[in-house]
Amino acid sequence: MPQPMHLPNTQLLTERGDLAELMVAGIQRYLLRATEASVEKRQRHWHRDTKTPAAYAQSVEDNRQRLAKIIGAQDPRSTPELSYLADRPVAHGRNYEIHAVRWRTFERLDAEGLLLEPKRKARAQIIAIPDADQTPESLAGLEKGHNNAFAARLAQSGCRVLIPVITDRACTHSGLEGVRMSNQPHREFIYRAAFELGRHLIGFEIQKVLAAIDGFSSGPIGVIGYGEGGLLALYAAALDQRIEATAVSGYFRNRQTLWREPIYRNVFGLLEEFGDAEIASLIAPRHLIIENCPQPTIDGPPTASADRTGAAPGRIITPSSDQVTAEFRRAQDLTGQQGDKFALVESPAPCGESFLQTFLRTLGIHRLQSPSHTARRLQDLPDAHERRKRQFRQLVDHTQDLLAQAEFKRQDFWAKADARNTETWAKTSRRYRLHLYNEVIGRLPAPKRAASPRSRLICREKKYLRYEVVLDVYRDVFAYGILLLPKNIKKGERRPVVVCQHGLEGRPQDVADANNETPAYHRYACRLADLGYIVFAPQNPYIGEDNFRRLQRLANPLKLSLFSFITRQHQRILQWLSSLAQVDAQRIAFYGLSYGGKTAMRVPALLEEYCLSICSADYNEWIWKNASARHKYSYLLTGEYEMPEFDLGNTFNYAEMSWLICPRPFMVERGHHDGVAPDEWVAYEYARTYRRYVELGLADKSEIEFFDGPHTIHGEGTFRFLRHHLGWPKKHNK
Repeated sequence: MPQPMHLPNTQLLTERGDLAELMVAGIQRYLLRATEASVEKRQRHWHRDTKTPAAYAQSVEDNRQRLAKIIGAQDPRSTPELSYLADRPVAHGRNYEIHAVRWRTFERLDAEGLLLEPKRKARAQIIAIPDADQTPESLAGLEKGHNNAFAARLAQSGCRVLIPVITDRACTHSGLEGVRMSNQPHREFIYRAAFELGRHLIGFEIQKVLAAIDGFSSGPIGVIGYGEGGLLALYAAALDQRIEATAVSGYFRNRQTLWREPIYRNVFGLLEEFGDAEIASLIAPRHLIIENCPQPTIDGPPTASADRTGAAPGRIITPSSDQVTAEFRRAQDLTGQQGDKFALVESPAPCGESFLQTFLRTLGIHRLQSPSHTARRLQDLPDAHERRKRQFRQLVDHTQDLLAQAEFKRQDFWAKADARNTETWAKTSRRYRLHLYNEVIGRLPAPKRAASPRSRLICREKKYLRYEVVLDVYRDVFAYGILLLPKNIKKGERRPVVVCQHGLEGRPQDVADANNETPAYHRYACRLADLGYIVFAPQNPYIGEDNFRRLQRLANPLKLSLFSFITRQHQRILQWLSSLAQVDAQRIAFYGLSYGGKTAMRVPALLEEYCLSICSADYNEWIWKNASARHKYSYLLTGEYEMPEFDLGNTFNYAEMSWLICPRPFMVERGHHDGVAPDEWVAYEYARTYRRYVELGLADKSEIEFFDGPHTIHGEGTFRFLRHHLGWPKKHNK
């Protein structure tokens, strides 16, 4: 009797084209809709009380604290300490002097810049923040060819003005000398390391601003910035109520296209609660002036070359005037601030006359001095290149200090887990599973859409049939894979399933096509099917280079990630597999290589329906892998800019993820010559996994196999592990 062309209880699969490509495109459409919908949904996080200024400030305090957390601006700062770098000014203006200064932010992290000190008592204290590619000297009028010296005009008007150095967009120092250099902007290089450790370049630079304010003595305080400096001014004022007046030039707009901007602006969960209007609402009822003017034009990262690659794409363009105005009006509507407190100034060029005058008036200064006077140099200016290099190195070193502290932070985080026995472990580890899902991976809503399974028979092998299967998850989002179904399953018999997951840029056909031999996979799904296992090989969406990495950029601001979708896809796959008459739902195992190994660490940790997990060619000291600036294996040196997961370093390394798989069986497959990481990293981290199993009396449920090979499926110890824990094939079970 001929086999039907589709599986029972499924419709015939008629979709054509590249299903992997269609999957990625569908997830993008879902995320674009979710991004647009986020504006209205944000309001559930806000409970503004506009009765009095004090009531308002109190009503948004939780929002303020959440903003500080997601930009990593929560660490206590050092005691204020500002130092003059020379015993005399570097220049002086009509009624002020210019000093090169340094001030302490954290124990080993300083800020540097210029201080414009009036000769009389200052009428206000101002921090003027340049764009990333501007120097303090340009704002102070000390560089030829720069006519936007707005800090000098503020100083001429009687203000004490501090101009910090911020990290630039060059790539000169990005990378590891002697190993690999990158075209990542310095801002991106710092961002990547910081993000994994629950920090952010935005937070670091805001802390530098707030550390300066810590040292201010008296008088009204204002912040003003252009471009990246405008971002920092906006965020700093949102966090610190000591700032009485804020002026933002060349930055303000809606953030629905944040995913297209440079990655160093990416903030996990930002758009779930905050757009620029919501951040502005944290400044109310204090003064905010927005300048609608040309923004810095950034077409992308520095140009890649043969010896410098790996930067994430991202552009900065000037939005339409209507977009800026609409976001400003939204900020007014959220807060009820009109005219006298929130002002929008239209300017043909950045930091124009009306903008600066409006800013000074909010500080009680009613006259802006003309720009005719130029400061006169008294000695050599600071070496801008060396200063930026010094600041960059300090920031890198600060991330590496945080990296060294991360294992102890994880110990503190896990202090409430009780490993006395499997019962106490199951009960007390549940909160950590929820944290991983909700706060690190990002949880999508439970699907309401029916699976509507479709299948088609694509090949009859000697021992099994091969089907393509598609399952709906959400509108435009589906799960897809290849099912290998042994022919000799008897009526009423239920067999174990092994879900075999491909790696980066892979496809189900790489593991589940008998005619497709690849160096990494060796047809391991087919080999398992030959042994009589039911096998399912899913398509995961990490395919298409920047096409799939774009999904991570879209997802992160919504407090989601690529694995948010992968987890829901696997949940649907598990539900469908469990419904098949031939499947033993209690024996569905996971076995993935490389990026599939990343899946093996995360998805079974979250979905307890997987009865065991095997991580091949991926398990290692994952936090070092993502955040180390000193190891050649680090993702800081590669183009995989989607790898960092916010605050993972302080919560979950691979050992901690494996603890969430425990007490289910867990195995690591590791080739000695796998370039993912050295054996020492893998063994070091796995020792923590194995110790947990031993503590719980489960030593026989976890193991590691080292073999003399590269980044590949070995398929020996792992096959024995499957046979032992799944009880199949039966003839070997004696």
